[in-house]
Amino acid sequence: MSMHNPPHPGDFIQDVYLKPLNISYRSVALKLKVSPSTFLRLIKGQSNVSPEMALRLSKGLGRTPESWLAMQDNYNLWHARKSVDLDDIEPLAVNA
Repeated sequence: MSMHNPPHPGDFIQDVYLKPLNISYRSVALKLKVSPSTFLRLIKGQSNVSPEMALRLSKGLGRTPESWLAMQDNYNLWHARKSVDLDDIEPLAVNA
């Protein structure tokens, strides 16, 4: 079952980690060994979680790398479903 309007991982990071713990994105970026501008783009939803970032987030914030990637995929797929026109796509007839 798909989630209704799943959050971008950056929103999740802000809501679950940065705001409740009163920690800056800069301090998290330093702990993750990424530039503050790279991490800021992520938490603003301007960039996606890459496999490399998923590994860093897993080590620094917790959760599995797979869960970070799944969160990004769910977000991307939900938005794609809203914008991609599939009306002219015909299923391939495959004989099983």
